[in-house]
Amino acid sequence: MRIDIITVVPDILKSPFEASILQRAIQKELVEIHLHNLRDYTTDNYKQVDDYQFGGGAGMVMMIEPIDKCISKLKAERDYDEVIYMTPDGKTLNQKMANGLSLKENIIILCGHYKGVDQRVRDQFITREISIGDYVLSGGELGAAVLCDAIIRLIPGVLGNETSALTDSFQDNLLAPPVYTRPAEYKGWKVPEILTSGNFPKIEAWRENEAYKRTKELRPDLLDEDF
Repeated sequence: MRIDIITVVPDILKSPFEASILQRAIQKELVEIHLHNLRDYTTDNYKQVDDYQFGGGAGMVMMIEPIDKCISKLKAERDYDEVIYMTPDGKTLNQKMANGLSLKENIIILCGHYKGVDQRVRDQFITREISIGDYVLSGGELGAAVLCDAIIRLIPGVLGNETSALTDSFQDNLLAPPVYTRPAEYKGWKVPEILTSGNFPKIEAWRENEAYKRTKELRPDLLDEDF
């Protein structure tokens, strides 16, 4: 998979890809991450990529020309499955969405900034708009990092245990069940006996039941969703 991220502050995005699982995925050549500084695509002497709104109003707007130049250059070099815009008013990211995007080959992610982008960018180039929650950040960079993490960890070979991602919360519209590790007893607090019984069919049944109970208590809305 190849992910191209368009941003006005690429330095924010360097750190997430230089450690842990994402770094290993890149080193194993399971994914390519390319950061594109939008200021490299403007002819303005001051590298300006934003301007005032038509009609007045507070906040600057990212201009269409440098975005068009960057996206057009990338699309001339290869085909892209999705051109994603990170925006607070996009569809909220969920596990089902991440699963689908992990199967794509080439993705462009445009990070919003300031008051957002010229609407013509959204009309002409964007195939999907994604939000990571009902709140506003200074820019789309942190959202892009979250999206990339959610996608990349699902690519076969990225995680050490291939089944690990399949048992995460939300994969089957259920939260993950409780998990425990050694010691089996600590300060009188014991691990449920079923988990140390060695009876794996019963363990799986216990986990499914606990996952359902936890979901019903904490996120009952998930049980009403179509998956």
